[in-house]
Amino acid sequence: MTNLFQINTTAWDEEDFLLITTLTEEQIVKVITPIVMDERENNVEYDNDFLVQQLQDAYPTDVVRHYVPSQIDLISI
Repeated sequence: MTNLFQINTTAWDEEDFLLITTLTEEQIVKVITPIVMDERENNVEYDNDFLVQQLQDAYPTDVVRHYVPSQIDLISI
């Protein structure tokens, strides 16, 4: 089963990304939370590509694809 999540790690909406994955919310949170907290507490910077790569490394057999919401084409009818 594939899930779609919007990932928000900062106060800035433009830094959100969409994650299409076979992972569960719990699996995502387990990997991403320590990275985000390290940035908040120790100023260790990361970007969304890094977060996605960490998810892919932690779960190499799962589907993990990410998209930036503002870069998705809109079909308006």
